[in-house]
Amino acid sequence: MNKEVLKMVVVLTIVATLAATSLAKVYDLTKDAIAESKRQEMLRAIKTVLPPYDNEPDQDTVELIAGKNKKGEDVKKIFYLGKKEAELQGIAFKASTMEGYSGLIEVMVGVDPFGIVTAIEIITHAETPGLGDRIVKLSYKKIFKGKSLANAKWLVKKDGGEFDQFTGATISPRAVTKAVKEGLQFFAANKDKIFNKNVTGL
Repeated sequence: MNKEVLKMVVVLTIVATLAATSLAKVYDLTKDAIAESKRQEMLRAIKTVLPPYDNEPDQDTVELIAGKNKKGEDVKKIFYLGKKEAELQGIAFKASTMEGYSGLIEVMVGVDPFGIVTAIEIITHAETPGLGDRIVKLSYKKIFKGKSLANAKWLVKKDGGEFDQFTGATISPRAVTKAVKEGLQFFAANKDKIFNKNVTGL
């Protein structure tokens, strides 16, 4: 290796090291702010789907194992408890599906202690603008309010159920309906574990 090549290698190594160090420092400086931003986004979604509360639901949680992923790792589901004067007002949890037209859709679901939906909020999606993305509209989301496993047929109307779909875009609402239904089923199957956190008001 001649001197010029060696010099270039040394310079590139130094530059790469400095760049890596700078990126690490930037990450250290911003990670807390990013974490807090994500927390606030989560709290906004929780606040949207639950009745008024005076506790911090993201600090008052129940975590359960919902199964395994393809890597054999535990899939955890977190239930956020909304309380007012120590009485349970509602429970929020995320329901997700990969069956959206463009893949992942995540929904924050709020229910009362009896499993009746108080509201839903779409928190992640990549659906087609002007078609599938209408799942974020209030006029669509409000059709879930008051629904439960017992009082609704959890299919879109095209499939014989009672939940609206959109003209030319059935896949997105079908995916949301299925995700919310499956979330309610998991909640119903694990109510005892969720309520075993000595909550009051039941």
